[in-house]
Amino acid sequence: MKVAVLDINGKDTGRQAELSQDVFAIEPNNHAVYLDVKQYLANQRQGTHKAKERAEIAGSTRKIKKQKGTGTARAGSIKSGVFKGGGRMFGPRPRNYSFKLNKSLKRLARKSALSIKASEKSVVVLEDFSFESPKTKNFTAVLKALGLESKKSLFVLGESNKNVYLSSRNLKGSEVITSSEISTYKILNANQVILLEGALEGIESNLSK
Repeated sequence: MKVAVLDINGKDTGRQAELSQDVFAIEPNNHAVYLDVKQYLANQRQGTHKAKERAEIAGSTRKIKKQKGTGTARAGSIKSGVFKGGGRMFGPRPRNYSFKLNKSLKRLARKSALSIKASEKSVVVLEDFSFESPKTKNFTAVLKALGLESKKSLFVLGESNKNVYLSSRNLKGSEVITSSEISTYKILNANQVILLEGALEGIESNLSK
């Protein structure tokens, strides 16, 4: 699959990049995509939620009324969850939401996500670029040239570039990552995936294993 290579001004450079059929043109596996996205979102959860149960509430342990003869249910402690100020019954406890997925399934999910974006014509190949200093204004100019000012965009670099990353950090709709940080969620969450030429080899070598 051949795609035109654009420059940072959005103009065609006259060159074409070859996208691997095994990565950008497979039959998407929707269940693999679902599992990988589910794992990503689960890993974002801190799991620090906690509610006090009756054993943790400060209060008297005196039996609050006699066992029989009141016409109502028996009650042994003011800390019971049925009373105001009592402990919560079966409340949330700290837990870890993460779960394991096989590497082969995660690779399949990422290839499926890239194939979905490629079929939607939402993958752009951009020639490698850098900035002399970190300036949001410079990155905004690139977005404007590519027509992405009002769209969510994901820029995938071949290697870490501090100036490009810092220039994009204040922009809510854009994210800059390296080819090793690519994930199914980030691919699908973006309206447009911009792959720099230097990232293609890394993406295809990581996902073709």
